[in-house]
Amino acid sequence: MSTASVNTSPTSLVELRDAVRDTPGPVVATGAGTAADWGAPVVGDATPVSVAGLSGVIAHNPGDMTVSVGAGTPLSELQDTLAGSGQRVALDAARVRRGATVGGLLATADAGPLALGFGSLRDLVIGVTVVLADGTVARSGGHVIKNVAGYDLTKLLHGAYGTFGVIAEVVLRLHPLPPATRTVAYRVADPADLPGAGRAVTDTPVEAAALEWVDGRLLALLEGTEAGVEGRAGRLVDLLGTGAEVLSPADADAAWDAHRAAVDRRPDDRAVVRVGVAPTRLGDLLTGLVADAGADDVTAAPATGVATLTVPAEAALVDAVHARVAGVGGTSTLRARPAGAAVPAWGPAPSSAALLRAVATAFDPDQRLGRGRLAPWLPVPEGASA
Repeated sequence: MSTASVNTSPTSLVELRDAVRDTPGPVVATGAGTAADWGAPVVGDATPVSVAGLSGVIAHNPGDMTVSVGAGTPLSELQDTLAGSGQRVALDAARVRRGATVGGLLATADAGPLALGFGSLRDLVIGVTVVLADGTVARSGGHVIKNVAGYDLTKLLHGAYGTFGVIAEVVLRLHPLPPATRTVAYRVADPADLPGAGRAVTDTPVEAAALEWVDGRLLALLEGTEAGVEGRAGRLVDLLGTGAEVLSPADADAAWDAHRAAVDRRPDDRAVVRVGVAPTRLGDLLTGLVADAGADDVTAAPATGVATLTVPAEAALVDAVHARVAGVGGTSTLRARPAGAAVPAWGPAPSSAALLRAVATAFDPDQRLGRGRLAPWLPVPEGASA
């Protein structure tokens, strides 16, 4: 069957199933395109199948605080809809402002500052419908179309970059919108001091929903009632002492906007790398990367050990960054690269790589879906067209 006879812009689950099943050769799922250059590039002449047409709320149960949506739904639009019920998806990834979709955020395991208080989509997704490489429609959670025995589809799809299946629908756990927020800013000039500064906040009874370092300041987001956040913010300033202040609403908005812009930075001449390590190792790692790898534009979450930074877009240097992160037990992922730059997307293969390949073989032995996105962890099958 020729590609011309296949609808590669489906608007329903059935059309998506048919597109995956009937398209000859490799396929790559697309959406808003906000992470098209994340990870490794697609290998070969893959046919794009867009899920952008699978957009909108399928079912919203305010009482149970759940919502089911098409994978092509921009999260920003979903948040606007849910706000009418005083609810939200507690996810604030930086690229949401550029139209990132629910399915794309799940596929790339993206998250934001609120991951400290609410977790990532691994924690917020309670059901998923996916089209497998052979056109099988499988559902995990909710009412069952087809069980995939032995696999938790949600966790398999989280961060798989579309290699195990094309996400069609997602069921999300919701949280209430906070009545009020406050942001406490605390001066921390040296990234080496981040672990201690992070503990200075998290060891207090003042629970922060988010804790992020940007532009030499540690930002602590507090959520709750108006009286509650006012009192907690003042208490945190007292506990932190010199260098701490409660930001005005306008200054707080500007500070978090600056954080989102820094995380979502896409420079023309540098590579963007996302790293994750044990929080106790974060300060030394960042200090070393700044000194030895020319890391810049650093943002970091000292309580979760996640940081985003830019480095010169040189293959050997990016590879050295990956190796250094792996050397302290961490993980790293390429988040953006200049056009045409051939830099490694992933670090040394983890011990779980053999399991990854076994699961990929079970789901998609010919690697039709997203071929190359996880290479070299998931090598292109021998004999498969590149």
